[in-house]
Amino acid sequence: MTPAVVAEQVPLRPHIPSRMLDRVFFTTMILLCWATILYGFSKTYFLAGMVRAPLPNLLIHVHGAVFTLWMVLLLVQTTLITTKKIKVHRALGMYGFGLAAAMLVLGVLAAVDALKRGEAPQGLDASTFFIVPMSDMLAFCGLVYFAYSMRSRPELHKRLILFSTIALIDAGVGRWPVDYLQAHPPMQDLVILAFLVAVAGFDLLQLHRLSKATIWASLWLIVIHGTRVPFGHGGLWHSFASLCLKT
Repeated sequence: MTPAVVAEQVPLRPHIPSRMLDRVFFTTMILLCWATILYGFSKTYFLAGMVRAPLPNLLIHVHGAVFTLWMVLLLVQTTLITTKKIKVHRALGMYGFGLAAAMLVLGVLAAVDALKRGEAPQGLDASTFFIVPMSDMLAFCGLVYFAYSMRSRPELHKRLILFSTIALIDAGVGRWPVDYLQAHPPMQDLVILAFLVAVAGFDLLQLHRLSKATIWASLWLIVIHGTRVPFGHGGLWHSFASLCLKT
């Protein structure tokens, strides 16, 4: 038997992803999400004392506290996985999905509140800007829903949770004290894109392929970010915003 034939008969070992690399990467990404939010909200919220921060009203205070709790929960959940406390992680995860439902309600209420106060950054009128926080909540909740449905498939679940959090950091990026980004709001999407590229690069390194979660979640976020402002300029969205003003 020739060496070539022998080589053909030796089965290839399946690629086994490194658990340690997984933990390091996802912990790092959560910390980067934290850094992004802290950089954007440091002066107006975190360094202002959080509960003592001069926010517009009680609703925004509750909104800030609950969304911060989500970020804290992610760090706790990552730590539980690292310390192999899987049962606690899963039990706490169920409360996390309940928290996500509360975030949806608070996110929508906060967006309507900003609309009524006439909040209009990024050079947009208030009715057009209204689509930005509303689309962020759509992106977040869609990804959380699929993360919940995929909770028995770790590869998909943890990526979907990460992508749902990336959807939230958009608010932090929009408040970065960077003159160029404030003068050119569309460029802010490049920060979000950098997170998506990082996950895709990790997939290729760790899995030797792109995870389905990475592909579909990235497309979901790219489509939402690329279409929301043009749609927000339209009459249909302005009519919807007018209805929300009357509530």
